[in-house]
Amino acid sequence: MNFKIINIILACFILSGCVAAGVATTSIFGKGVTVAIDPRTVGTQIDDEIMQKDLSTKILLKDKNHIFKVKTEVLDGRIFITGTVDNPEDKLQITKLAWETDGARSVRNDLRIKEEFNFQQSAKDVLITSQLRSALIFNKEIKAINYQIDTYKKKVFIYGISETAEEKDLVIKEAETILDVEEVIASILLVEDLRIQKN
Repeated sequence: MNFKIINIILACFILSGCVAAGVATTSIFGKGVTVAIDPRTVGTQIDDEIMQKDLSTKILLKDKNHIFKVKTEVLDGRIFITGTVDNPEDKLQITKLAWETDGARSVRNDLRIKEEFNFQQSAKDVLITSQLRSALIFNKEIKAINYQIDTYKKKVFIYGISETAEEKDLVIKEAETILDVEEVIASILLVEDLRIQKN
């Protein structure tokens, strides 16, 4: 009886993984940006995905503990890094690895040095991120799926691609109006800044 339950659970995990992979190839090409509205060409998206996987592998080989603590995003050859590390040396080493990644055009390293966990602060950061995500979704002039949001100690980090300067300004304005936000750090590319655009 126990083996049946275990087999059913394993089957569910395997099938859900297959479904996710299928969806990823048809609708998502890289984290956070849908192919249908992503202004990058498919070739650029593939290059970015290869760079991201290459960098993630290097970081993991350096220290397997980074797999849960360090996040990377590549947009048009520009590398963005967020998360936490144990010491300043780790941050510098990851920055070096990012710059050594083939195709890297720039590196933005927002890694934080590990501190004592503060539940109240963490809950506040999660709330800010959720409120901003909702605000972007409900604003019809913003393609919310094109943005990644991280919040740390009431500082909001936004990464993504805007189709216009007006959209970029709207995203930043939405972030600045969220209660308790102390600073907005936006790394938002404009479509016109991309190396290769869709025709």
